[in-house]
Amino acid sequence: MNLSTLIKQYFSDTPHEITIDVFDEKNIYEVYQRVVGVLTQYMEIETTVLQAMSYCFYEILDNVLTHSGKDVGTVITHYDSSKHILSFLVADDGMGVLASLSENEEYTNLSEPEALSLCIKDSITDGKGMGFGLYSTSLLAHEAGLKFEVRSGHHSLLLCEGNELTQECEYWKGSIVYLQLRTNKEINPSEVVANRTNIAAQYNETFLTDNELEELW
Repeated sequence: MNLSTLIKQYFSDTPHEITIDVFDEKNIYEVYQRVVGVLTQYMEIETTVLQAMSYCFYEILDNVLTHSGKDVGTVITHYDSSKHILSFLVADDGMGVLASLSENEEYTNLSEPEALSLCIKDSITDGKGMGFGLYSTSLLAHEAGLKFEVRSGHHSLLLCEGNELTQECEYWKGSIVYLQLRTNKEINPSEVVANRTNIAAQYNETFLTDNELEELW
């Protein structure tokens, strides 16, 4: 995987302030806890954004191990406290979105742009998962996102300010998910998961201390 290309294309303004983690089945939860745990230390980040982001972030990490055909992925994170912007990117060099969805007989005749547009919809899956991770991330992007991109093969799907655009891009073997969030905007985490699970409680139990939990109540 060409990390220098990813850094140049997505983090060119802050190449020395990013965090890079490589994850696999053995350390995925450790990487998840470390990345989100560091963000909890920034008091200016809205807790509701972290509650939603933490759920989507883990789902995207898990997607790599479940759907890419590879047993390892890379995550790059950056937080700009002065601009209140959190950016993270999860990448793999696996089979890509089109090949993955094509493992489901229902999606064997898709084009690459069609596969990218479908992969962020609800319950779209290759049969190995529920098809909810990228969909919930798209809902988060609508709530607090500045930019949400899913890139695979020769195309990328971009959600920006409520607009969806699929376009040709430089080839990437595998998939890239990139998300920029406003961290100073309060949101409703339940809407990010369509009220299907209590992600606020999950985040609170994992990342808040007993004293902090008592203060919430």
